[in-house]
Amino acid sequence: MQEPLLGAEGPDYDTFPEKSSPSPGERTRGGAPQNRRVFLATFAAVLGNFSFGYALVYTSPVIPALEHSSDPDLILTKTQASWFGSVFTLGAAAGGLSAMVLNDLLGRKLSIMFSAVPSAAGYALMAGAHGFWMLLLGRTLTGFAGGLTAACIPVYVSEIATPGVRGALGATPQLMAVFGSLSLYALGLLLPWRWLAVAGEGPVLVMVLLLSFMPESPRFLLSRGRDAEALRALAWLRGTDTDIRWEFEQIQDNVRRQSTHMSWAEARSPHMYRPVLIALLMRFLQQLMGITPILVYLQPIFESTAVLLPPKDDAAIVGAVRLFSVLIAALTMDLAGRKVLLFVSGYAMGWGPITWLLMSEILPLQARGVASGLCVLVSWLTAFALTKSFLLVVNAFGLHVPFFFFATVCVASLVFTGCCVPETKGRSLEQIESFFRTGRRSFLH
Repeated sequence: MQEPLLGAEGPDYDTFPEKSSPSPGERTRGGAPQNRRVFLATFAAVLGNFSFGYALVYTSPVIPALEHSSDPDLILTKTQASWFGSVFTLGAAAGGLSAMVLNDLLGRKLSIMFSAVPSAAGYALMAGAHGFWMLLLGRTLTGFAGGLTAACIPVYVSEIATPGVRGALGATPQLMAVFGSLSLYALGLLLPWRWLAVAGEGPVLVMVLLLSFMPESPRFLLSRGRDAEALRALAWLRGTDTDIRWEFEQIQDNVRRQSTHMSWAEARSPHMYRPVLIALLMRFLQQLMGITPILVYLQPIFESTAVLLPPKDDAAIVGAVRLFSVLIAALTMDLAGRKVLLFVSGYAMGWGPITWLLMSEILPLQARGVASGLCVLVSWLTAFALTKSFLLVVNAFGLHVPFFFFATVCVASLVFTGCCVPETKGRSLEQIESFFRTGRRSFLH
């Protein structure tokens, strides 16, 4: 099998040498001091992923509590519990759909900040719920915010990062989502379910505050003809001591080539549909592995098994292991490569963080906003189908049936990785796009 994105010579394919000479700006960008502002902007953005991870697993300790609630209006039946757990994914699908418009209309940064509105409203509804409908609406709104941030944050991070740190930073959305889930599990040991919703408001407010001081993506600004603002944003991100002229010209040239709206004929071009199709299939397979229903119903799953520790403690341990695994992925992704980790690691080290990163890396700039929203839409519609049916399947056939299905999907995902997924380690977004545009060597064959 031929390895993609390797050096080749020929017209329009001179951007992928095995070891390209650094630009003047890249010579000074390699160290940590030159990336501090990129790290700060990334941290501000991925607080949205923290809130997403927190909200996703909110039902894990809450469903058992509400099944034995003293308030008759809040006691959950099995059917209501399945809706309470799964409706988040419908909201996330709607958020991904809205991102197809907002990502390119408002921009990456403002779209992330806008997600704070439904997120804060959703937490408030769940904290003050006095009926099942308030729980469902609050869960849907936090899901909408999660779907919106899931589509916008990876794009924002990939567009502001340099190739040398893009892998590590590309893992931070998943890292923060896992940290958010762990925080929920930990707080679930101490706080009642209403106060868990109140605590979820904090990261949302901090995110909005920090992002107010961060720049928009230079690539987005250039695509809107705001060249001077894009130059200032890039200068701020790279630092005053960095020569950004070469990088700015490369981004400007790439944006100029794609300044027109994508036509239907262009959408059918292999350099457009191949990366979009790969990203869609990765998101689809990622969800079919069963991670969402497992996390949403983690505590009820442990309650149905003969485990030694209390289910709340088991859920917290799973959250800690996931956080440790994603941290390892973030530290090794730019060394080992994306594809290697997809093959040899588990979900938290591989298919969890890497699929989000690859989505933001391989999607063409001309369709990045719409395509990322489409990926999130497909992802969360798949998650809804699995999450809604999980408890029903378990009650009818037993816990082993869905887990056998998830294992089969994992095997299929290995085949897909070997045949279709490119290695993007150390390549700029412009280089990756050039690879798909030339069509000289296809990893689909």
